Amino acid sequence: ENIKKQREKYPDIATRVIDISDIILEILDARFIDDTRNLKVEESIKTKGKKLLYVLNKADLVERNKVKDVIKKEKLYPHVFVSCRTKKGIRELRDKIKAMSGGLELEGKERAQVGIIGYPNTGKSSLINLLTGKFTSQVSPISGFTKGMQKRKLKKGIIIIDTPGVIPDKEYSNIDIEKLARHAKIGAMSYDRVKDPEMAVTLLMENYSKQIEKYYEINAEGNPDVLIEELGKKKHFLVKGGEVDIDRTTRIILRDWQEGRIRA
Repeated sequence: ENIKKQREKYPDIATRVIDISDIILEILDARFIDDTRNLKVEESIKTKGKKLLYVLNKADLVERNKVKDVIKKEKLYPHVFVSCRTKKGIRELRDKIKAMSGGLELEGKERAQVGIIGYPNTGKSSLINLLTGKFTSQVSPISGFTKGMQKRKLKKGIIIIDTPGVIPDKEYSNIDIEKLARHAKIGAMSYDRVKDPEMAVTLLMENYSKQIEKYYEINAEGNPDVLIEELGKKKHFLVKGGEVDIDRTTRIILRDWQEGRIRA
C-alpha cells in the first residue's frame, strides 16, 4: 500500500529532486546492479547536466570481482562500494561527495544539495544516517517506508535530500507474477507481502542455488521443489497430513535472502 500510494506522486518528487540537486546519488544493490538501476531517471539527470554518483550498497554480500565486468560494461563511473551493515566505504563516499561538490556553481545557493534516489529497501535511509552521523532519517525493513522528501545536513555547505524508494512505472505491477517475484528477489517487496513466494524462490534458485543450498546445508541439485520440501521438513514447517507448509517455508527463504543472511 505504501508503494502504491507513493507511486502516484513519485514522478513529481523525483523530477523536483533532480531539479534542485547539484549531485544525485543512485543507490544500487551491489548484488543486482542492473535490476536496481532506474535508466529513465539516469537519463534525466544527465540531460539536465547534473552530477551522478553510483553507490553500490550491500557490498559485503557479494564478491567485488563478480561485479567489475558489469561496472566496466555499463560504464558506472564514478562509483563507490559501501555497506551500511559493516559501515565500510562510508568515509570514501563522504569524501567523494565533498570532492564532487567542490567547484560547483551554486548560482546563488548557499549550500550544495545532494539528492538520493533508488529502489525500495536499497538502504537509502540507513546510508543517510551513516553519512550524517545523526540517526534522524527513519529506517524500516518495510519497502516504501520513507514518506515525501526529507533534508539532512551532511556538513557545512552540503545538504542531503532523501526521497521515497519506488519501483519505476514500467516495472510496477500488482498481478504480473514474474515482476512481483523479481521485486521480492531484490528486496523491493518485503518477503511477508509477496503474493507468490514460491515463484520468487524459484527465480532465486535459477542463479543462486549453490549459495542457498550451502546456507541451509541441503543438496537440492538446483531444484527449488526439493529445497522447499527438505527445508520444510528440517524446520518442521508442516500442515495437516504431514505436508510441508510451502508458503511459510518459502517466506523464510526470502526473509533470509533479503536480510543478507545468504551471500550472493
